[in-house]
Amino acid sequence: MKWFLDVLRGMVIGLANVIPGVSGGTMMVSMGIYDRLIYGINHILKRFRECATILLPYLVGMLAGIIAGSVVLNVAFEKYPLPTNALFIGLIMGSLPIILKQIRGARINAGCVLLFLLFAAVVIVPKAVANATLTGENINGASRALPVDALHVLLYTALGIMASASMVVPGISGSMLLKIFGYYEPIVTRTLGGTFKDAIPAGNWDLVLHNLGILLPYVVGLIIGLLGVAKLISFLLKKWKVYTYCGILGMVAASPAVILMDSSIYAGFSPVICAVSVAALAAGILIALKLSGDSGSAD
Repeated sequence: MKWFLDVLRGMVIGLANVIPGVSGGTMMVSMGIYDRLIYGINHILKRFRECATILLPYLVGMLAGIIAGSVVLNVAFEKYPLPTNALFIGLIMGSLPIILKQIRGARINAGCVLLFLLFAAVVIVPKAVANATLTGENINGASRALPVDALHVLLYTALGIMASASMVVPGISGSMLLKIFGYYEPIVTRTLGGTFKDAIPAGNWDLVLHNLGILLPYVVGLIIGLLGVAKLISFLLKKWKVYTYCGILGMVAASPAVILMDSSIYAGFSPVICAVSVAALAAGILIALKLSGDSGSAD
């Protein structure tokens, strides 16, 4: 029974990790399993058998949650792009209080402000440049074809490292960071979700192999991030917590603007869609605030 419950907890974490603005780390803290999972991740190489026993049910549940969530979101982005993105913007906005809580009462100096502005610019400027220089389908991440070559394999690996590292910090969403940099729909919903929703049922094995060329390096990056970069982030949060969270806050605060700069989300716009999107935005804020609660810190 405990193993089954751990699988269910893993499914909650998996679902959280595919929803931009919802933090898998926050879910771990709120369910009281954060310390147990971080122990298993950090000691997996030294105490493999013990840690594998701890992590296996959660990993099984996470895999199921990630696949199910990506398939559902594949449909949502295709049929209802603006309400779906509005929901995610709400989730992102609702996650801001838990980040601000980490630096509450701290002295904010010029360095903090500079880091906030720098990381906000890192998020906004590439999208603005892309919108100004590209045309047609190449502007929007949702319609950009993902190639499989040496350079892009390294990119997918780096994105996996980034996403996994952020998974273990409560209040920070790995999928949100993918959304910020324009690779959420291409990797999570179109490649992962599309593989299970369209390619495998249709027997399109060439597309399945192509998608594996994208997903495998991404998974390798996830593993590298969990084993290595997560420790680096823990170090940064312990040594320069305020500066680290100011940089994170800059990216998070800028991300709704980047999402709204993607013209593909306005397809099929109407007064009804507008009203539904406003409701989705409010729902996202409320859901994120509820999920965040008093879940604790990243220590």
